[in-house]
Amino acid sequence: MKKTVTTFQKAKEEGRKITMLTAYDYSTAKLVDASGIDSILVGDSLGNVILGYEDTISVTMEDMIHHGAAVARGAKNALVVIDMPFMSYQTSVYDAVVNAGRLMKEGRAGAVKLEGGRSVCPQIKSITEAGIPVVAHLGLTPQSINAFGGFKVQGKSEAAAKKLIEDALAVQEAGAMALVLECVPAKLAALVTEKLTIPTIGIGAGNKCDGQVLVYQDLLGMFTDFVPKFVRQFANVGQVMAEAFAAYDRAVKDGSFPAEEHTYQIEDEVIEKLY
Repeated sequence: MKKTVTTFQKAKEEGRKITMLTAYDYSTAKLVDASGIDSILVGDSLGNVILGYEDTISVTMEDMIHHGAAVARGAKNALVVIDMPFMSYQTSVYDAVVNAGRLMKEGRAGAVKLEGGRSVCPQIKSITEAGIPVVAHLGLTPQSINAFGGFKVQGKSEAAAKKLIEDALAVQEAGAMALVLECVPAKLAALVTEKLTIPTIGIGAGNKCDGQVLVYQDLLGMFTDFVPKFVRQFANVGQVMAEAFAAYDRAVKDGSFPAEEHTYQIEDEVIEKLY
């Protein structure tokens, strides 16, 4: 059954956990969707794990539309959420609505996600008024990594914790359907979750959030440039892939692949007529 905004809200009200994973292509989206995952996030993390950028700043609207549409074609049940990339919504409310609309029309998103608190509430309000569901994102917001001075846990001081709570309430009031909390102390995330009527999705924010999200390459041990503390590797697929690639390399070079069972046949008399 197709997951929707209503699915998220009902899960919160009934105390059922929400699962979210990233995906960036059709075949991966099909696998994630078939597993029963509630939502697929086409994150701007594709800049790191797919395109090889050092950060998410360089990701464009065209990148998000291209990958988002591929995921949407593979996901028949999961709610597809597509990130709004850096500077696609910060410049003005008008730009935010236009670009969110592109992610819905061209990327086939079920919802869009943007980073920030009170400062982006006008954008959240206008996007939702245009009939586009919005997932908010607080805590460590990767698009603001230069302002933070690096990847650091957010909300640890009293002032920062109060601001995070105020921002969470503000984005809810503006119309956000859910809130991602990234790299936030577990007790603070639990408090925010208790105060909000919309669901929270944690990533490095403890197990008291209403749901969890991970980058699938982290979950499968496929991305080793940087492994955050909050990541649990549920399988070491990266190692299996590397071993398979090496085995293929050896088989081609020693002549054992392709073998007879991998080839197509032709009658000898046909070949003889070609000489």
